[in-house]
Amino acid sequence: MVTKENVQVLLPAANFLQLDYVIGVCAEFLQKQLNPSNCLIIRAFADLHNCTDLLSISEAYIKQNFLEVAKGEDFLSLSTEDLVKLISSNDLAVPFEEKVFECVIKWVKHDSDHRIDFLPKLMEHVRLPLLASRPDVLNNVVEEPLLKNSPKYKDYVFEAIRFNLLKSVQHFTIPQTIRCKPRQFGDSKKVLLMFNESNTSPECYTEWYDPATKLRENAPGINECRRNAGFGVINDQFVFAVGGVNESMSTSVSMLDVSSQSPSWVPMADMLFSRMYSGVGVLDDCIYAVGGCESNSIFKSVEVFDVITQKWRIVSSMTIERSGLGVGVLNNRLYAVGGCNGYHNHLKSVEYYDPTLDIWTPVAEMSECRQGVGVGVLDGLMYAIGGFNGKLLKSVEVYRPSDGVWSSIADMNLCRFCPGVAVLDGLLLQESLLG
Repeated sequence: MVTKENVQVLLPAANFLQLDYVIGVCAEFLQKQLNPSNCLIIRAFADLHNCTDLLSISEAYIKQNFLEVAKGEDFLSLSTEDLVKLISSNDLAVPFEEKVFECVIKWVKHDSDHRIDFLPKLMEHVRLPLLASRPDVLNNVVEEPLLKNSPKYKDYVFEAIRFNLLKSVQHFTIPQTIRCKPRQFGDSKKVLLMFNESNTSPECYTEWYDPATKLRENAPGINECRRNAGFGVINDQFVFAVGGVNESMSTSVSMLDVSSQSPSWVPMADMLFSRMYSGVGVLDDCIYAVGGCESNSIFKSVEVFDVITQKWRIVSSMTIERSGLGVGVLNNRLYAVGGCNGYHNHLKSVEYYDPTLDIWTPVAEMSECRQGVGVGVLDGLMYAIGGFNGKLLKSVEVYRPSDGVWSSIADMNLCRFCPGVAVLDGLLLQESLLG
């Protein structure tokens, strides 16, 4: 029987004798014993005896219960390297970043004579820009006596203030360092943003859908109906709605910063051309608006939102006009898939854009014409889902860049037109406008 009394002797012996089954039983026993008061000891024990599964599970437990773990005496005995590894984790579960700062100061003060020199290295991983929007909290940080004489720390404070000043005048600001990015932890962060039409004001309302709980919650509302818009997401943080306002062509662009404490849709720089039914893709942290139409004109023009200038600029046009197309990003290339270029003139052609060369190049055609096609990329493959070619389609085909051909796979259960496609935890998810 494995017990608390014998496991610390049994596991090293089993490891020495390479008794994998006994190692597994001991590791499973220790996993069940994990709590905030012993998880650091178990993590160190697993690391010493090369129990990789137990090490991974205990590290995840420590990050998930960081605030409780930090209250214990074992936290104060962590090495500098272990503390840096912990507080640099992007999935560290902390509701407010000042909690990380408080834990760092607590660790240093426990042995300040020997640890004060490590403080600049530790502060590198405290995300001060997340505190700068709260002056009272930032002021407490700035006034910490241990930090008064640290030139490197003053650089971090200046970075935090500058980042938030920039955000106050530019709603869309790409974080240039990890210190400016909110930590991501917990399944609740993996949600779908859903757009729904309404006959009342606002004409379009939004919801968060959590696949883990299968629950919907109200999301920040957007005033205009964006049924004919294109959508793109930068850095899992900034959602862009492009063109297609109230079922008409438009240059309007709106952005939602989901990491904001009070997220709301804000206007961004207008596109250069009015568009609806355009394809939208994100490549190298830039938003591309591809094709679309205006009145009776179908476009082959393409424009890109430059994150540096925060303005739109024209890049090379596609080889043909496309409206109602799908867009996918694969191997640092932007693919324009299907669409139509005239009344009842549905397309099966596909081409890609190389941003380093500013050139569009045709590739193999799909087996079917597809207007209003949904496009998703998963595990290095691109999927074309549903659409319309005179009739609604439920067929799906996949593009393999290694051999440059499209192959048909199993049909969907229902026909889908203009399906929204998302990738979540290794799965392709789709919901359709019509079906």
